[in-house]
Amino acid sequence: MIKRLFLLLFVLVASFHHSHAQDQTQLADTLIINGETIIMLGDSVIILRPEQPVYWKKGGNFNLSIQQVSLTNWSAGGASSMALNTGLNLFANFKKDKKIWDSKLTINFGFNRQSDRRFATRKTNDNFIFLSKYGRELSERWYLSTQIDARTQLLAGYRYFRPGGAERDSRNRISDLLAPAYIQSSTGLNYKREFKNDDKVSIIGSPFTGRFTVVMDDSLSRAGAFGVIPGEVIRAEAGMSLTSSTDIQLLENIRWKADLNLFSNYENLGNMVVNFNSVISMKVNKFITTRIETILIYDESVLINRSDKPPGPAIQLQNLINFGIGLEF
Repeated sequence: MIKRLFLLLFVLVASFHHSHAQDQTQLADTLIINGETIIMLGDSVIILRPEQPVYWKKGGNFNLSIQQVSLTNWSAGGASSMALNTGLNLFANFKKDKKIWDSKLTINFGFNRQSDRRFATRKTNDNFIFLSKYGRELSERWYLSTQIDARTQLLAGYRYFRPGGAERDSRNRISDLLAPAYIQSSTGLNYKREFKNDDKVSIIGSPFTGRFTVVMDDSLSRAGAFGVIPGEVIRAEAGMSLTSSTDIQLLENIRWKADLNLFSNYENLGNMVVNFNSVISMKVNKFITTRIETILIYDESVLINRSDKPPGPAIQLQNLINFGIGLEF
């Protein structure tokens, strides 16, 4: 009987110590200093820092494609050639409280070289586009925004032709860096929506838009190129604009990005200046992509030289299909 009492007492004491040890393990002193949580647990100090908010999202992509054809004593005819096309896209988006600031830079350049012709190296692609938008939130998807849209090119552009009776090509310089450059400033309502799968849609309607055409080349400005008054460097217009930006995942490895800008001068309402850029990216793997790029421009103030008609406004269309290296960062 006494042995049983000692055994019961031993079990009670052991249970008491075990429960007391558990309480000591579970209970700890906690301090909060400048947003950091400090936990004192026995001889250990645990510091829990709050997760810092991320206001900036930055990234971009780079693509490069090269094609080379080399012919030596080739009986079927032809000429050796090389083509290169490259593009760089960068973005930086800021969001804090009710303020947003989105910026995007796009640079594209390409050329081809054919050994058997005069002016062997000729530019095929040259675009510089910078967009920056600042907005304040009015509701969940509506913002009051101001946007700057700047577009130009990096190198001189030429029109190649062969005069009657000549055996070799000639060329005329028709554009250059900042000749032309288009700068558009607009303020209006911005509808912006982001989806869970990272799809994005943004539309800005602005009744207050200023558009400036800049021609910094003296010979082109004296000729009144791109709609400026002959001898003037800048042409200023006031009107309204509609701008949209779309970024949609079409299929698992296929993404479509498109930007549309429409502008109409108050003096000639209904006559639209159209700038449309579209890129369809088809990712093969982490480093290899196929890109279909389309640029469409229509501007009545830009007169296009055509062989069968006198100079006049026309739809400008550029279409590129690239297969090469694509890096996301």
